Amino acid sequence: MSTPRLSAQTLHTLRTGVAIPPYDRAAVAPGIVHFGPGAFMKAHLASFIDSLLRADPRWGIAGVSLRTAGAPAELEEQDFLYTLTELTQPARHRVLGALCDVAAARALPRRALAHLMHPAARLITVTVTEKGYGLDATGKLDVHQPDVARDLASPPVPASLVGWLTLALTNRRAAKLPLPIVMSCDNLASNGPKLRQAVIDFARASGRNDAAHWIEDEVRFPATMVDSITPASDAALGARVSHAIGATDLAPVQREPFAQWVIEDNLGRGAPDLASVGAQLTRDVHAYERAKLRLLNGTHSALAYIGLSRGHATVYEAMRDAELARFVERMMRDDIAPTLRAVNGLDIPDYISALLARLRNPAVAHRLSQIAADGSQKLPYRFLEPIADLLKAGRPIDRLCVPVAAWMRFVYERRNEALDDPIASKLQASARSCTGDPAHDVGRFLLLTEIFPPALAQEPRIRAAITRAYDDLRNAII
Repeated sequence: MSTPRLSAQTLHTLRTGVAIPPYDRAAVAPGIVHFGPGAFMKAHLASFIDSLLRADPRWGIAGVSLRTAGAPAELEEQDFLYTLTELTQPARHRVLGALCDVAAARALPRRALAHLMHPAARLITVTVTEKGYGLDATGKLDVHQPDVARDLASPPVPASLVGWLTLALTNRRAAKLPLPIVMSCDNLASNGPKLRQAVIDFARASGRNDAAHWIEDEVRFPATMVDSITPASDAALGARVSHAIGATDLAPVQREPFAQWVIEDNLGRGAPDLASVGAQLTRDVHAYERAKLRLLNGTHSALAYIGLSRGHATVYEAMRDAELARFVERMMRDDIAPTLRAVNGLDIPDYISALLARLRNPAVAHRLSQIAADGSQKLPYRFLEPIADLLKAGRPIDRLCVPVAAWMRFVYERRNEALDDPIASKLQASARSCTGDPAHDVGRFLLLTEIFPPALAQEPRIRAAITRAYDDLRNAII
């Protein structure tokens, strides 16, 4: 007998112990439009909103996908229901109903625009990863980035995030609709201010100076920090979930039990009451953001590039490597922590201890290959900025240069393979010009101005420390 498909019809037939939406989905309005409805959004943001809908049905989520060519059939066939598995022992399963629709912007631009123009839409959220913002190495809008350049030529349908946001905001202004809050939820330093400036710059570059001034004066772009380790979904997860809930789910997601959402406290009137479901509102998102980017995300990247070279496949495996685990803990406590400052609600030593416990969770199979993607976008925030801070403070930089060197070796060793990175062709060209000589190879990589600002690349202490680490890693020395 075949297992029934997860859907609105089968929701109340699921196995005992599976949490289901305790609200009337028919009463939910699409108050949020989300760009980038991937696994992280489905596991993190949607779980907060699912809890909020119990008290306030105005905040359903309409997703807009910028990359996929077609609508996600597996979600539509399930009435946009899916299972969130929290990776405890035993695992907890919860069916989320916050997602109302997903429109593929390329295939269904009118449907995407209709969501953005819905009078009930008061919050636009974003998780498109660092590369989705079209920024250059300085964090400014790159008008030569292909999608941005295409949109500046005024095609009928935008391709870039900033193109869509500018279109949505200006159209809502013309229609005299309420202003939405635009909220980045990506691992990008100063994500709100950077997205705000990118949209303003795009409007100006497209000749809409009046719109640029209006966006600058009227639209809120709060900064945020989001945190929850979310391993990629795979067939094994689908099989486990379908068995656990008693229905076939082709779109499950998984994450660790911990989930944090820190939001700049400037949302104004008309915003959802996210604090009521556990989000933290603060005037100092930057302190939380910097701690998370450098301690969690930086440690993840260090484990990925060093761990892969030592034959590990997941974060849990890498943390069972005693030498590597000692290395990252010393990096966190002795090198990264001094570049951070504590604020109310954030004790840095306690935060590090909690992170180390999360990294050792045996139920979380977070693949190092997933973390290793898009290294060119991640290195500046996770390592280069704290290295610069250490130099200014007169502190040692050697240990923090090791993951940078490990990334270089990662790219060099894959010089003839496909790389998952927005500047993959440039990285491979640099790697293919390498010889294996540490000084030569490091010098080639430091020429990549998209990653390494010239002043930093030319700093003798940084070049020497990376070169030593590059040589040591050849012999598995950390």
